[in-house]
Amino acid sequence: MRRLILPLAIAAIALPALACPGPLTIPLKGPTGADMGAATLTEAPGGLVMRIEARGLTPGWHGLHFHEKADCSSADFKSAGSHTRHDAAAVHGLLNPAATETGDLPNLFAGADGVAMAEVFSPFVSLTAADRGPLLDADGSALVIHAAPDDHLSQPIGGAGARVACAVIKAP
Repeated sequence: MRRLILPLAIAAIALPALACPGPLTIPLKGPTGADMGAATLTEAPGGLVMRIEARGLTPGWHGLHFHEKADCSSADFKSAGSHTRHDAAAVHGLLNPAATETGDLPNLFAGADGVAMAEVFSPFVSLTAADRGPLLDADGSALVIHAAPDDHLSQPIGGAGARVACAVIKAP
């Protein structure tokens, strides 16, 4: 009987860890497929922590969003679809009182050298939790960096403009 208790105790401790997938690192690519950095997504109890390191951006602020499809195949990254959301009637904007999009994120700042580094938290998404906009759903998701800043109010993308970098988010 003693031999059985220890493995069960270890399993009970390990099972909660299995519910939260480990960090997922995704490469950022530019329109020609050039390497533009990476982002690491880590499940947190109330959302998702993302650490991003990007290069080759124009200096200044850039919109940053989670998009609905794990597809960065087109040069304009429109293949990634719209921002992630719980329903088709979702409203964009972190500063918008009616906002419901799960893909909304703070802007990313690139220095004079075109390098941007940040760590951000989103309570709206998860890698797998169905109640928080799972990024690793059937068709995956994408992380997209836009050319201009997001004003966090305007529809549909806060005036963030063209998509300049993209990373596929799918199960390894």
